[in-house]
Amino acid sequence: MKYNNPVIKGFYPDPSVCKVENTYYLVCSSFQYFPGVPIFKSQDLINWTPIGHCLTRTSQVQLDSVSSSGGVFAPTLRYHQGRFYMTTTNDTTRQNFYVWTDDIYGEWSEPIIVDQGGIDPDLYFEDGKTYFMSNGTDDDGVAGIVQCEIDIESGRKLSPSRSVWQGTGGRYLESPHLYKINGRYYLMAAEGGTEYGHMVTYARGDSPSGPFEAYRNNPVLTNRNLGGYELQGVGHGDLIQNHEGNWWLLHLGFRQTGLYLTYHHLGREVFLTPVTFGEDGWFTAGHKGTTLLSFETDRIADTILQQEKQLFTFENTDWNLDWCYLRHPDAEHYVLESDKIKLKGTSVTLDVPASPTFIGIRQKDFNAVISCDISLTGGEAGITVYMDENHHYDLALRGHQDGYEVIERLNIGDIKSIERAINMDQNNQATLVIKSTPTHYHFYAQVNGTETQLGAAQTRYLSSEVAGGFTGVLIGLYAVGEKPDSHAVFTRFSCEYFK
Repeated sequence: MKYNNPVIKGFYPDPSVCKVENTYYLVCSSFQYFPGVPIFKSQDLINWTPIGHCLTRTSQVQLDSVSSSGGVFAPTLRYHQGRFYMTTTNDTTRQNFYVWTDDIYGEWSEPIIVDQGGIDPDLYFEDGKTYFMSNGTDDDGVAGIVQCEIDIESGRKLSPSRSVWQGTGGRYLESPHLYKINGRYYLMAAEGGTEYGHMVTYARGDSPSGPFEAYRNNPVLTNRNLGGYELQGVGHGDLIQNHEGNWWLLHLGFRQTGLYLTYHHLGREVFLTPVTFGEDGWFTAGHKGTTLLSFETDRIADTILQQEKQLFTFENTDWNLDWCYLRHPDAEHYVLESDKIKLKGTSVTLDVPASPTFIGIRQKDFNAVISCDISLTGGEAGITVYMDENHHYDLALRGHQDGYEVIERLNIGDIKSIERAINMDQNNQATLVIKSTPTHYHFYAQVNGTETQLGAAQTRYLSSEVAGGFTGVLIGLYAVGEKPDSHAVFTRFSCEYFK
């Protein structure tokens, strides 16, 4: 069977996975977006369906005034004695915590704080003990992968934090995961930074606390030397064994906009790579230690068909699963129905680290046509392709003293420019259209049956290489307006992807 990567497209970084009976469950980072930590399920590791979020209440996570790429960092999902645990970091408050649930489709607990620093925390259970790991510095000031034992009911430390492995020398040692496989303990991590030098490394030992011996052919997985290949930034993975006993890595990576165009704006996505254990107990991964955009494998039955959704509308998406908000939204500003939404604008714009009236869906591929009908009463409302508060392109309908106009606005760092405006007189309705390619967004307005192009902008200025940070582009619907009656109604939303 041949399958294509990524298996989850769009900004869903830092995957962690566990298996319960015949179902796999996976979580990803969410940073400043709410609800936090999206959850997926799968029966075959190829097709993934969103089923919820771990952090759905404001009491669970502090996101107020969190800048882009702050907030909720890499989670780990584990299952132990009938209970799911998700441990993560709020990088803004510098706290590691976990939440738990007995029903992964239901609500999760309030956070339980662990007094150990670093990021990318992990939980490992064995013989009535719970080991907590993160990257950082131990109680003696030694940097590396740091481990302590905790009381799983309270999060209280039962042992000092101790650095158990210092990696292979790559920068930003992070993402520790511990496994017991065939009687040995495997400690896997990421090094090199979550950019073009990213990689997966590992070591093994005879106890959960080491000492650990590094795999002599580290990194076990990286695309850092594949120049002229679309898939880059491979790292930060989690091991899983499938129903048939085969091992796999679910990990992040990103697709750059061209073979030699070293920019990426869709964010870090979820990739699946086969893993093979040798007779000596060491494992290898992928094609000669690299991840491919497609794999031909007999590990997956030919009867499994990889499905890919091409069209996203209000009617075929779920407000609670597919869409998200910037930080904590004010529910009074959103009226969500099956085929339309009404947004009430406030004075908060997309340009500040606050919670504007905004609801977004992740951009999942390069080639797309995005469109929506908008009816506006005062203020401004439109479609934004949004990377962060300093990097977004807005196609909007806005009111002014003589009526209404459609504008194309580019926000690139400190430069904010209205490239073109079309006067609408008293007409407060328009169809806004954005046509996306790997390298450009093209902006159009359809008014009274006539389509007019306002302009185009390069995707590279919304890329991580320009904007920085760890997120990806969201397709957002937003409203701004200081008057009490300012609002916008959005109908006939469509985002259709093309090969």
